[in-house]
Amino acid sequence: MKANIISISNQKGGVGKTTTSINLATALAAINEKVLLIDLDPQGNATTGLGIYNRSKNTVYDILLKKITLLECITKTTVPGLSIIPANVNLIGAEIELVQSKNREYVLKNVLSAYEDMFDYIIIDSPPSMGLLTLNALVAADGVIVPLQCEYYALEGLSCLLKSISRIKTHYNNNLKLYGVILTMFDKRNSLCVSVEKDVRYHLKEKVFETVIPRNVKISEAPSYGKPVLIYDVRSQGSLSYMEVAKEFIEKERKELWRQN
Repeated sequence: MKANIISISNQKGGVGKTTTSINLATALAAINEKVLLIDLDPQGNATTGLGIYNRSKNTVYDILLKKITLLECITKTTVPGLSIIPANVNLIGAEIELVQSKNREYVLKNVLSAYEDMFDYIIIDSPPSMGLLTLNALVAADGVIVPLQCEYYALEGLSCLLKSISRIKTHYNNNLKLYGVILTMFDKRNSLCVSVEKDVRYHLKEKVFETVIPRNVKISEAPSYGKPVLIYDVRSQGSLSYMEVAKEFIEKERKELWRQN
């Protein structure tokens, strides 16, 4: 059975993409799904956030440049059922080196096509820009999840991102669907957060996850220990919220399959 490939994307930085990627992947692995997380951000935060510190010389950069196969790059994490394709700063060069490549938008899609039956889910942590790496992630993906910080500028950029997703669907990947928007760093005591939530739900309706991710100190601490918050403190509000997000995602996925059939 073909893996469901999910791109976690937002062209704005600091909205919780990597945190969402790591913890959604962990939550899915916790229910016995076989999950591969691809760190496609040159900052490599998903890699270090799962406790991988330069232990592998092989990274996603080498895969994209066709120096090695995906199998040579898969790295097991401490989370049972969760593996990662690590990244480091070398990935910055990939966008430059791929520019001259034929069908450069489809490089990641072509790489994954031979290995999709090895996993139940492949989650791609995209960089905070709409460059060639993010384009590759969206072209390869079956669907996209957008983490959105509850602040004005994040809301302003959401419309641009949705237009970009629509253009990619039209020109490169007509199967791409929006699974939904996850509101992150939410503080119910902050009137702006509440206002942003209201506006996003009004405009996007059921495309917004019911569960919001709160501002939570455990979420902030977990990466420094190289652990997902679900492992670092399973009882924290952040951990419980990401488990609820995973449940919602699975429900959305089932509804999408039902519509298709």
